[in-house]
Amino acid sequence: MYTLCRKCSFCGSDIKTARTLFRINYSMDKATELDQGYVPHKVETLGLGYNYFKPPPKHENKFSLVLPPPNITGTLHLGHALTATVQDVLVRWKQMQGFETSWVPGIDHAGIATQVVVEKRLWKESRQSRHNIGREAFHKKVWEWKEEKAEVIGEQLRRLNVSLDWEREVFTMDEKRSAAVQEAFIKLFEAGLIYRADQLVNWSCVLQSAISDIEVEHLSINGPTDILVPGYETPVKFGILTRFAYKVHERDDEVVVATTRPETIFGDVAIAVHPEDERYSKLVGSYLWHPFRNEKIPVISDSFVDRDFGTGAVKITPGHDHADFDAGKRHSLPVLQVIDESGRLTVSCGQFQGLRRFEARKIVLAELGRLGLLRGSHDHQMILPICSRSKDVIELLARPQWFINCSDMAARALDDVEKGRLTIVPSRFEKTWHGWLENIRDWCISRQLWWGHQIPAYSCQVRNEPEKKVWVAAKNQQEACRKASRQLDAGEDDVIATQDEDVLDTWFSSALQPFSSFGWPEATEDLSKHYPLSMMETGHDILFFWVARMVMLGTQLTGRLPFDKVLLHGVVCDAHGRKMSKSVGNVVAPEDVIRGITLEGMEKISKASFTSGVLTDDELNRAIQGQRKMFPEGIPECGSDALRFTLLSHNIKNHFINFDVNECYTNKLFCNKIWQATKFTRLWFTNVSNEQELSAVQVKDLGLMDKWILSRLTFMVDTVNRGLENFDFYVATTSLKNFLYYEFCDVYLETTKSGLRNAKEPGAVSHCWTLCTSLDTSLRALAPFMPVLSHHLHHHLPEFPGRGKRFDFPQDLDFREEEIERDVEESQRVVVAIRRLKKIFNVTFKHKPSVTILTSSSSMHNYSDAIQDLAGCHSLTVSNESIPAAYSTSVKDVVGVSTIHLQVPEDVLKHLQADLPKMNMKKEKLLKELEKLNEIVSAASYKINVGVERQDGNSKKISTIQEKLTRIEYILDLIQR
Repeated sequence: MYTLCRKCSFCGSDIKTARTLFRINYSMDKATELDQGYVPHKVETLGLGYNYFKPPPKHENKFSLVLPPPNITGTLHLGHALTATVQDVLVRWKQMQGFETSWVPGIDHAGIATQVVVEKRLWKESRQSRHNIGREAFHKKVWEWKEEKAEVIGEQLRRLNVSLDWEREVFTMDEKRSAAVQEAFIKLFEAGLIYRADQLVNWSCVLQSAISDIEVEHLSINGPTDILVPGYETPVKFGILTRFAYKVHERDDEVVVATTRPETIFGDVAIAVHPEDERYSKLVGSYLWHPFRNEKIPVISDSFVDRDFGTGAVKITPGHDHADFDAGKRHSLPVLQVIDESGRLTVSCGQFQGLRRFEARKIVLAELGRLGLLRGSHDHQMILPICSRSKDVIELLARPQWFINCSDMAARALDDVEKGRLTIVPSRFEKTWHGWLENIRDWCISRQLWWGHQIPAYSCQVRNEPEKKVWVAAKNQQEACRKASRQLDAGEDDVIATQDEDVLDTWFSSALQPFSSFGWPEATEDLSKHYPLSMMETGHDILFFWVARMVMLGTQLTGRLPFDKVLLHGVVCDAHGRKMSKSVGNVVAPEDVIRGITLEGMEKISKASFTSGVLTDDELNRAIQGQRKMFPEGIPECGSDALRFTLLSHNIKNHFINFDVNECYTNKLFCNKIWQATKFTRLWFTNVSNEQELSAVQVKDLGLMDKWILSRLTFMVDTVNRGLENFDFYVATTSLKNFLYYEFCDVYLETTKSGLRNAKEPGAVSHCWTLCTSLDTSLRALAPFMPVLSHHLHHHLPEFPGRGKRFDFPQDLDFREEEIERDVEESQRVVVAIRRLKKIFNVTFKHKPSVTILTSSSSMHNYSDAIQDLAGCHSLTVSNESIPAAYSTSVKDVVGVSTIHLQVPEDVLKHLQADLPKMNMKKEKLLKELEKLNEIVSAASYKINVGVERQDGNSKKISTIQEKLTRIEYILDLIQR
């Protein structure tokens, strides 16, 4: 067999040839027996990359998706696996329904993130920065990184067995996407929506670049906290609110203000108070003396001031705070930048110029003390903005940047949701949508990086007339000169055009993905056929940063919404609900679950991250300790199908999704259960049935248990379809597992064994027909979730005479018989009760267990054989008569209208009766232990002060004690009844 990728890894053939060879080989293999058990890597080697359940399109309906492009910063994590699995399930489901589908894969160049990781690697390998090797050589390094990571990401996606249209694969910096980015920028610029201005941006002094809001982490600080800031040898203390005074000019009075950033005092241009604050009303319009700049600054009134916070007077520093910047605009105040791009004080700070910002803090405080202006300090809760890439403390700086005016586009996007043209699932995120777009700021799209789309904007001036300047957007320098010459009223040859060195925010090119993937701005056949997309599915954490921007730019540039539905999923966390982090050691890579990995293998990967500069020495040690604690035995091989099924067994609409490797391994065992059921069906199909008999089977003539399982099959198919329609994948997976694992394997299959042994009886053929029908239908329903296992087993199913194989998705079955379901449900409760009695009293088959059921149920007699088989009884009697005297040594239980009597050996009963005092003592001891544990976990501070693992341990102890108590109470009740 063949492992399929772009090139077949086995034979080197291209994908098309390899698929042909695969089909031929599978055809030859059709008659072979299934292996003894399910081994994931064996099956996946056989079926990787081949879409077995893909019938030809039945109608003109289309279904198109774009996979959110993973960043080339590294490898895929479980969040990517969830996204790919959700979309793959939807695509496969639509394919099986006869839709023509298009699912575009892609990779994002991830400007800042990629530049950071490549710089780290460069420094680790050669102790060089990008500036040491130059822009061209650095670009070459990044492209090498891209090729390396793109190959790994592609292989990871293929291991997940997703049915992406690989021939459509895009990269956000490939030639066609670059052309789309240029066209989009130029159109927006010429529509007056893109402009250049000095505004405040999130600035990373380490990266020397503006960064987007999504790349800013907000660290909550409760009082004095030491934080390690890149470039500083010792930690910097945050969480202190310092008060100091401004003296009123030419008066013996002062105004006290409070700040967490004394170093920004050099940029103070006013003091603001609330208009209705009587404490300061007489000072409004007067001036204060700036202690360092030796100049006057005004006292202004503005309603944005919170008069109950601090002293009620606020220092206004427009160059380094958003609220102050807006206040400065309202009051026509100057903007002083007192901290530069490298985090040092500027020339505006006089003698303090050149000091690093947090070193300047100490010096400023000392100087204020010397001047007698300090008025004390106290602990303060605050939010500290941190660059997620560099861990630097963000500085707000006013720099010349490119912005998109988003107000009109945001208003349209709001209206689209309000009018129902765009649906967001779950609907609770509509509130988030409104919150962001109603308060939207203009989007800063320029980045001071080397990696990314260089902004297609040119600063143009007339030769020998430098005062005549203009910015134009153009595809190249020649076009820029042509456009500028018309605006500057100069000859084209007299214009000098210089392209801006900055690059575009990565989210700009990503926002074009729904239409650039199909060839926009060219009017391609693909674009008219597959755009707009059928829907967009992604994580809720990028609803604004990506989804809203796709909606805004898509509508603006194409005149149409890029999709009319958005499905959002939660963030994947570890089994304890913690965010996955390499430095914590709780990261689970998809391929490690699929193929398994030892603890040593996990540590090796962490050490490789340290070697490449991704982890620090401290983070490496923490990661290894975390791995040893969470995965002492490593991760067992589970296979891609079990991983996919586990991911979708959770409600993806929840805010967080806790992933447990143990649950994944359980689903691997579920796969084996289906495998064994298929082997069983093949075996008896061969031994029992023939074409003529199978063709003659009528549903109305089937046995009760046959009809029951077909009725449950109908219910399962309806539930799965409903779950898929509503994107409640957990509903679908729960129904599939309940049907296949419990109803089909544990119940129905067991009831067929005695009937199948009598091959000449009509019931045996009926069982074979029902087994095959159930498996054929349920494997097709399972196929979108577990494509490889379903493919492999369905391929090995016997074919029905004259009907052949079906590959469509099952729906609208008509086998439902609810009365039979109720009767079987009643009989199953009896089976559970018999099993429970046998277990409690340790009655095994060697005791030849005898059971009598006294019941007023009219249907219980019809299921006596099934009850006997499932309960493992040597003999079973269902009667409406009173209990015979011979049953004096029996124990009983009551289920509904049925009383169950199980004969128990006399020695067992005597032993249990003798143990009654001990059992009562044990019960009292357990009750005291349970009371003590409940007291601990119900304490108000328990969830705050006790670690997650300890909490889990206590929960397990409580469950164990409760289970023991239930068993003791049950025995006591039965014996004393």
